[in-house]
Amino acid sequence: MTKRDLGDFLRSRRELRTPAAAGLPSGRHRRTPGLRREEVAALAGVSVNYYERLEQARGPHPSPQVVDALATALGLSAAEREHLSRLAEHAPSGPAPSDEVPEPVRLLLERIGPVPAYVLNARHDVLAWNPAAAALLLDFAALPPSERNILRLSMSGGPLCCESTGDGFTRHVASELRQAVGRHPADERLRELVRDLAAHSAEFAAHWREQELGPASVVHKRLRHPELGLVEVDLQELRTAGHDHRVVLVTAEPGSASAAKLAALLPADPRPEPGARPHLRAVR
Repeated sequence: MTKRDLGDFLRSRRELRTPAAAGLPSGRHRRTPGLRREEVAALAGVSVNYYERLEQARGPHPSPQVVDALATALGLSAAEREHLSRLAEHAPSGPAPSDEVPEPVRLLLERIGPVPAYVLNARHDVLAWNPAAAALLLDFAALPPSERNILRLSMSGGPLCCESTGDGFTRHVASELRQAVGRHPADERLRELVRDLAAHSAEFAAHWREQELGPASVVHKRLRHPELGLVEVDLQELRTAGHDHRVVLVTAEPGSASAAKLAALLPADPRPEPGARPHLRAVR
């Protein structure tokens, strides 16, 4: 990560922090959104010149104590605090995102039954999937491993392109990728993905510039299935312990038309025969 990344993040959070939230008088003649630089400096107990140099990418990386003080002054969330620590080079960078799927996750996909589910790494490459996910979304096995990226397929006119349901999905994607870049700053494939998505989607580019962080509990998507027609689904992510992977479960509101369509898509228990592992393939 660069000093410019650090400065841009500090500025974006400062502009979102209201004087009232920081316990300061609002006043009538504020010419800048959010807090002034001198207000952040005072709240964090650092000099105005030092803080200005941080935002302008001219200062040294702040110490852990200063990072903590800045995070408190700016009212950062837990995810934002972690990201700020990584930008300041106080949190270790992870290795390149792994393509290997842990055995317990493979077992989960085999045993989860009729719920469509798939596994993503930090780049959102689809590493493994169950038969229900293949039936609802796409037969990922028919694609070369290099093309099994859920974001490229969803946002670049691919077979998983979804109808708009507001900006929740795109906002979530931008947040997820920014945190992934923070954890894997040397991974050029991640940065290439960000550049490509920003070039294809003005909405994504706008959210990327906002630098908003934080997980979404549920992400909504509206899919157009060739047999079922319109299906409105919720994507819920389960993080895997000890790995930078997540299992994505695709569900629908109980009792809804979309839930009925999902139920009709597959038999009640589409699990493979013992010993068989259809569609559980890792990217190489």
